Amino acid sequence: MTGSGQGRDPQGIGRFDVPQQSPALDAEPARRNGHRPAADLAPTPTPADEVDTATSDEVDTTTSDEVDTTASGEPVSLDGDRAADGTPGGTAPAVPDRPRDQWDRRVAGGLAFLRRRLSGEYEVDEFGFDPDLTDAVFHPLLRLLYRDWFRTEVSGVEHVPVDGPALVVGNHSGTVALDALILSAALHDKHPARRYLRLLGADLVFRMPVVSEIARKTGGTVACNPDAERLLGGGDLVGVFPEGFKGIGKLYADRYKLQRFGRGGFVSAALRTGTPIVPVAIVGGEEIYPMLADIKPLARLLKLPYFPVTPTFPLLGPLGMVPLPSKWLIEFCPPIPTAHLTDSADDPLVVFNLADQVRETIQQTLHTLLERRPDPFGP
Repeated sequence: MTGSGQGRDPQGIGRFDVPQQSPALDAEPARRNGHRPAADLAPTPTPADEVDTATSDEVDTTTSDEVDTTASGEPVSLDGDRAADGTPGGTAPAVPDRPRDQWDRRVAGGLAFLRRRLSGEYEVDEFGFDPDLTDAVFHPLLRLLYRDWFRTEVSGVEHVPVDGPALVVGNHSGTVALDALILSAALHDKHPARRYLRLLGADLVFRMPVVSEIARKTGGTVACNPDAERLLGGGDLVGVFPEGFKGIGKLYADRYKLQRFGRGGFVSAALRTGTPIVPVAIVGGEEIYPMLADIKPLARLLKLPYFPVTPTFPLLGPLGMVPLPSKWLIEFCPPIPTAHLTDSADDPLVVFNLADQVRETIQQTLHTLLERRPDPFGP
């Protein structure tokens, strides 16, 4: 004869109703699990006065060295386990050691990266772009800068197409062209399609031995219309900074005042390919190396566009190259379509008007972002 009683949850996290069996049938499983059968602890219950065989009167002799058998029949050690509520002594699986798991994943990823590099199992396109190296080395380093050092806030990413070509046009500043690299890494991380930004750089960048290799590996190429049109024709995102050295080499007194956009070559490339233009405003780059003066004779001697004097350089030597931790804001503006103007790619008036529209959009957005960020080094 069976009756309703309280039993112990196999997972140790609750109680549930189970049919009671006779002590003779229950005794052997209980001994195997390290428990004394209820028959040894209390008189055999009668229908008139049944007792709960799992009350506090029952003695649990299980030790931490013994094992419990779960509902699936698999032995699980009770030593060090925690219940679902986090209290010690339960039979629920222990919470994974997350830092250790993260470290294991990083080591495994690093070993896989080394294997690919040594075996040559990676791709490089005709421009020298190496996505594998960019994802494994360059973007993690830039991520530390834009996320932790500059505390960058990115908005308007929805204006960047999920697929297909687009020309991203931004303001340039900061004495060192760090804003281009930060923009490319932030766009890749924040965009839902994880798109790469193919940057167009000045000739000087690709004449410098180490810098040239890094620029090529991260997707950069020379700022010329043929290369830009080839990238756009292939469906890539292309980034251009029309101010050039005039933007990054301006004095701190002229911060966030856009310089001339040159002859509008970027507009011609967009018109010939019917590519939308996405203006982007970057606030924060002007404060990382505030340029107080430009030693022009020294710049001519070194064949540089300028030789900057900042509060920390050259006074502190190499330490002066550490950027100040300014607060960055990046906003992508709504795209400007050009597909209806493909026949006007060689019309100077159309090119000038479109370039001026892009420039004015960026300038107005800069003013708006500066109002949102009254303190250049705030949180």
